[in-house]
Formats: sequence, C-alpha cells, structure tokens
Amino acid sequence: MNRAVKIGLAGTCTALLVLGGIGTYNIMHSLTSDSSGDARTKAARSFDPTAVSSTPPSGDEAVKLARAFLDSWSHQHLEGAASDTDVPDAASLALREYTDGLHLKKLSFDRVLSAGPSTVTRGATKVTFDVTAQVAGGTWTYSSAVAVLKSTSGLLAVHWNNSVLYPGLSDGQSLTAGKLPVGANAAKVVASDGKTDLSAFPSLRDITTTIRQNARPIGGSTGTGVAVVDGGGAGVRTLKVFSKGRAPVVRTTIDARLQAVAENAVKDSHLQENPAGTVALDWRNGHILAIAHTGADGDIAINGIKSPGSTMKIITSAALFDRAGLTASSPAPCTDSLMANSQMFHNDPGVRANPRSTLAQAFAVSCNTSFIKDGFHYLVHDSDASALHDEAVNVFGMGSWSIGGGVATTDPSIPPDVQGGDQAAQFIGQGKVTATPLFMASVAATVRNVGFEQPVILPGQHQDTASRPISSRTAGYLQSMMRSVATSGTAAPRLGGLGGVGAKTGTAEEGDHTNGWLTAYNSRISVAALVEGGSSGVDSAGYVVRRLLTGS
Repeated sequence: MNRAVKIGLAGTCTALLVLGGIGTYNIMHSLTSDSSGDARTKAARSFDPTAVSSTPPSGDEAVKLARAFLDSWSHQHLEGAASDTDVPDAASLALREYTDGLHLKKLSFDRVLSAGPSTVTRGATKVTFDVTAQVAGGTWTYSSAVAVLKSTSGLLAVHWNNSVLYPGLSDGQSLTAGKLPVGANAAKVVASDGKTDLSAFPSLRDITTTIRQNARPIGGSTGTGVAVVDGGGAGVRTLKVFSKGRAPVVRTTIDARLQAVAENAVKDSHLQENPAGTVALDWRNGHILAIAHTGADGDIAINGIKSPGSTMKIITSAALFDRAGLTASSPAPCTDSLMANSQMFHNDPGVRANPRSTLAQAFAVSCNTSFIKDGFHYLVHDSDASALHDEAVNVFGMGSWSIGGGVATTDPSIPPDVQGGDQAAQFIGQGKVTATPLFMASVAATVRNVGFEQPVILPGQHQDTASRPISSRTAGYLQSMMRSVATSGTAAPRLGGLGGVGAKTGTAEEGDHTNGWLTAYNSRISVAALVEGGSSGVDSAGYVVRRLLTGS
C-alpha cells in the first residue's frame, strides 16, 4: 500500500461542483521545484479571515486569483499557492501532502470558470475547474472548485478547505494512489461453492455482515487506483480504478442451492405469512447448509427461543432408553389426561387413548400423557428432575455453541432444577424448556449420525463435543421410531412417501396461540422448522421441512 497522508484542514465549508461562469483558462506544466513571489506571499498573509466583505468579488477578480493559485499549484510552487489562501500554513501542508500521497508526477487545470456567488461560503464567489493529475498508476481527472473571498481592505484569498483538493474530502481523511487499500468491507462472504455471494440471500444479510467483520478472509489481490483513506490508512472509498483487484473471500458451509430453497420455503403460502424459521445441517459433520427466516423479530431460525413441544420427545425417549433401560416396545399407556404434580395434562386433539400403547406407538401419534407418565415415573427421583437436562447436555451437546464468524445464536435451555408441574411438562417440550430450530435440527442430526457434531457455519471452526456419544442401541430405537412418524405417524401427511426420512412433529402452546415444529432427516441432511402461530407442526412447519428434504 502506498503511504497515505493526512490532509490538514482549515475552515468548515465545502466547495460544491458547479459548471458555468465566464471565460476559460488552461494551465499545464511539468512539476518543478518550489518557489514563490515574496510580494504576493506578504500580501496574502495580510488577509484577515475575520474581516471578510459581505460583497463577493467580481467574477473576473475571482477567476484571476484562482488562476494564480492554480498556476502556482501546477508548478509545485506550493508556498506561493498557499499564500493565495486565507490560511496559508494549513494550505501549504495540505498541498504538500496531496503531492506526496498521490505520488504526483504532473498536474494541470482546465476550464477555470466563474460560477457566481457561492451558496455555501458567505460573501464568496465560486470558481470551478477541471483537474488532470498524473499519479502513481495512471491519470486521474475530476472537477473541483474554490470559493474566493474579499476582505474589507480589498485583498482577495482562496477560502481553504479539504474540498479544494477533492470535493467532499472530510476531516481526518487523505488521498492515496497506487495499490488500493483493502478494508474489511471489501471481503466477500461466499457459499461452500466459493463463488455465490451470501449477501444475495435476504435471510443471510445480517449474518454476512457479521462474518465479514469478524472472520479472516483469504486470497484476493489489490487493484491500483486512487482512494480516500482514514487516519489509520484504512480504505474509505475508491475514487478511481486503474486496474481491478480481486476481493478476498470468506468461505462458509452454506449450500447455495439449498439456501435458495429455504428462502422460498419459509414463505410457503400454507404458512399464511406467519413468522417462520428453518435450519438445515449436513448431519455427517454439523455443517450449516441453510438458514432462512421471516418475521420482524430477527432471525428466529437461530435465535427464536421457543418451547419446542413434542419434538423434545426425541430427547425424552433417549433418556428413557439410556437411564431407565426401556426399549421401544416398553409400555407407555396413552390416556386422555393425566395429573402430575397437581397439574392436569391433555393430549392434542385427535390422539386416541390406548392403554396398551408402547413407547414407539406413543411416539408415532405423539401422546403427551405417555411421555409424562413414563418420564415422571422413571426420570424424576426424590424431586430431582435433572435427567432430561443431563441427557441433552451429555448426549445431544446442548450448550453455548459458537458457530463461527462472530454469529450469535441463542442457547437452548432445559433447566436441571425444575419444580412443580414443570417437572412433568419438560418431557413434552413445555414448561421452562426452550429451543431453536438450529438446536432441533442438531438433535435430529445426532440421531441419524449416531453421534453429535456441533453445528458450524465456517469450515474448520472449533466444534464442541458431547461428553457421552449416543449409543447405537438408543440411536437405533430412535431411528425406527422417527421413521414410523414419517411413514404412518403425525408427519405422514407431509413426509409420507419420501425415502429414508425420519421425523418428529411438535405443537407448543404459547400465550393465546400455538407454534408448529417439525424436525426430520433424510440420507444427506437434517432439518428443523418453527412456524409461530402454526396450528400444528405437520400443517405448518411440515410444509417448510418437506421442501428442504425434497430440494424444491
């Protein structure tokens, strides 16, 4: 990067670019050594900026002084040029830094024209001009302007500010030429294909910005041209490109094709514009393949912390297998209602009572009372109801994940010390239990993979591990049960007929409405979706999940 230099400032007004006025003047000289006229220097230094006439100088007067100023500047008689301003010391420093920062070789001015009274600088006449500068890397042309003042004693001076050098140049900014500076915003955040820009996807724009600010890009090459830089040398904006560079990239795990499907899925007409969020994972390695959401309350796919309803029965079943020694064929009577810790629980409409139900059958129809009865009986001991929490942490990796790139996610919660009716409600994903689609997609992935792989959005990002791998016995039971849910259970209306799919639906009560959930996997991905206000999991989230599983 070429050395960028700070440009000294004086004054607070900015000259505007306006074409027009009277007469033209052309100045074109090679840069020569610095010299100046003593008489003019002494005269200009006597200009009193506090005693400016309210009557602007005439157009001829303003153009004559502007020509003298520009003539000295083009010759690199910088002290002479500075002496034609109302603050010679600041102008001299700024003009020198302009020369050094651009590695200036030749400077010329053309079309020096009066533009009449300035609308910005009171009591001044505006003079516009075109600039041609031969700088490091090429030739740069632009238009600029000065405001010429007249003192009450009749002396003229160019009103100095940064915009004399380039319109709109601000305090603390400077110009550089040659290799263009690369700022953080120049990095391109792309999908796993290495080329698709993630900012093109509405659901990923905030995530893209965060990753660009926090992740380290690779590759890329700097172009050449002219740029504005800040006091620390970081690029502010590019003014001229002589040769194009190639932006460095941050490659993510996102699958561009699947992300496009997800963007459409959360807008499915069956959702009736209810807020929705979905996450898809590669269950083999935890790579996040898609994140999509709608609604005005942020990204509910990774931060929508809600009661997950009956999707939690996956973890409840795992705890019953691991901690109580139950099997998929163990009794799990399904009654219409059940009292637990002085709280009455009911099943969702359409769930028929079955006193001879097995755990697998109760799972397929999502019978709440079966899981509350078995969970409360086998997993709560002397008011200790921490078994579900421990299973979620130790087997399914529940915790504070970092998915990479500084992207914030909200942690799920299954408190280890629940009391009262919450001791029973937790087994059906209600009470104080909360989760996100990201977590529930990971739960399904753990079952299908027979092991936990923490979700990440950057390849190579550190992945937390679970302290106890899910057993092949438990995973086998769950895969069989989730397959039944998809083929003949509560998810069958949406997922029936899809090969190799396992699933679990959920409907969770929240205030005066319900939220629909569904998590599932196929031979390649695991998916979870949440629809706020969904009447049931299958009739809301089911439409989203199906589209991701089928890729349509």
